[in-house]
Amino acid sequence: MPTHEPSAGLKIKRVWCAGLIAIGVVHAFSFSAGPLPAWMLPYIEILSLAALAYLVFAAPTIKQAGLAGFLFGLGNFTAGFYWLHISMHQYGGMNFILSATAVLVLAAAEALFIVLATAFARWLSARHLHIPSSYRWHLLIVVVWASCWTGAEWLRGTLFTGFPWLNIGYAHSDGLLAGWAPILGVYGVAWLAAFAAGAIGLLAITRNTNNDARAAAVLGVAIATGLAGIALGHINWARPHGAPLIVRLIQGNVPQSEKFDPDLMRAGITAYMQLAALPPKESDAAPAIIVLPETIMPLLQDRFPAAVWQQWLDIAAQRNATILMGVPLHDVHNGAARYTNSAIAFSARTPLSELMTGATALRYDKNHLVPFGEFVPPGFRWFVDAMNIPLGDFDRGPVRQRLFEISGQTIAPDICFEDVFGEEIIQSVRDSGQYGRGANILVNISNLAWFGDSWALRQHLQISRMRALETARPMIRATNTGMTAAIDPNGVVRAALTPLNKGVLDVEVQGFSGFTPYVRWGNWPILIWTAIVLALGASRRKRRPPQPPRATGA
Repeated sequence: MPTHEPSAGLKIKRVWCAGLIAIGVVHAFSFSAGPLPAWMLPYIEILSLAALAYLVFAAPTIKQAGLAGFLFGLGNFTAGFYWLHISMHQYGGMNFILSATAVLVLAAAEALFIVLATAFARWLSARHLHIPSSYRWHLLIVVVWASCWTGAEWLRGTLFTGFPWLNIGYAHSDGLLAGWAPILGVYGVAWLAAFAAGAIGLLAITRNTNNDARAAAVLGVAIATGLAGIALGHINWARPHGAPLIVRLIQGNVPQSEKFDPDLMRAGITAYMQLAALPPKESDAAPAIIVLPETIMPLLQDRFPAAVWQQWLDIAAQRNATILMGVPLHDVHNGAARYTNSAIAFSARTPLSELMTGATALRYDKNHLVPFGEFVPPGFRWFVDAMNIPLGDFDRGPVRQRLFEISGQTIAPDICFEDVFGEEIIQSVRDSGQYGRGANILVNISNLAWFGDSWALRQHLQISRMRALETARPMIRATNTGMTAAIDPNGVVRAALTPLNKGVLDVEVQGFSGFTPYVRWGNWPILIWTAIVLALGASRRKRRPPQPPRATGA
């Protein structure tokens, strides 16, 4: 027996594994503009996912299909989450090896959801691929693939408080499928993207067979959904509400290494005060609202002397504006101390005592806290202790809270990665019997200085754009280091500051009212559809596809 065959087989297997990891890395490039241009992102996402679909359809066993999903996911999430290493090592003081290992472990854990999708899709439908059959069986194969992927995305965004970052739908904030976002939300867009990728993968595996025409027809359906997305993008789902406002968004660019340093903290606050107090560029364009990022006051509100808060009140009076800012708050609720990561808004008429006690009328307490940064999951205290990250163990606010009524507009603030959860953001857009009407304008305040000049900044901008599309509401973002931007209800970035630079962005913002289908129904339509498809696929798994009629002789 030739001795070179085992080594040749091992080499092929290594190339296969390395190739899948590389495809996953390429897929990670599709979630933020830079280095790739924005117009290219949806196509890179679909083509790289199509390569995975092809390998899953071609896999001889369920185990190999699952392995393909794991390797793809490992490359995708390691490259897509590399910026977590910056926060843990550079700013958290964690050992380099431990922080790098933590990123790999997280990537591997997230990849398990892709294993679930690929293995289940292979189990349900791939046995029919090489049997000449009708068009409907090929359509079912791709529909099952898209549903397996979407179901895994939803589980990834829900279990263990959820981490839906890099949901494939976010690669389509531009492109043909963006018009579906107001109807189906990001999970519906993800389903359509997975369907398109599956159709390409199916066509590749059935080429030069009796099935290629049927697979091409399925790809035609995917193209039709893209064309429908273009048409849907021209629908006005909401209408202007009230008069437009001039809003000032402030980006102080305070380095994370200085933000919590006791010797430099006051300098950072002063820098933000100076930017907030700047006169408008035009006398008739004075900002009605000044929005500052998350935790620009890095200590609990009662740790600052009254003179500091009085300076903020003086700026509000000087500019005749309402100031909205992020600050950690400490108060007492039902006799117990309570600590929250909050957003507050105040004007010159706000009593100083309210600022000192955190009892402002306009207050939002963050609901969806960041694991390890804002609360400690059970059993992971040792991991958090290995980092030097301040302001942990916050209390949660409710999902729906009283919104901010400012200058005739209802404004819904959210903090940091809360806007990753579209099903929670729409709660603030809906009217509430307890808290009044829903939001006309969405505001995200963040501090991404933890992640340096990384993809995290631009990935988050893509996520915010999807929230604007889903809700037909403008989304304005004030961040410490970027991306500070104003986004139209159609998801287009109207204006943005250059990241890692200090500056202000004065922009006119028009509030909107009216509900998109996604605001009304949330994720239920796509989840019910996914469940129906998977149940249908399971019920038909053991059935042999109908054979085409044989040709008869003349």
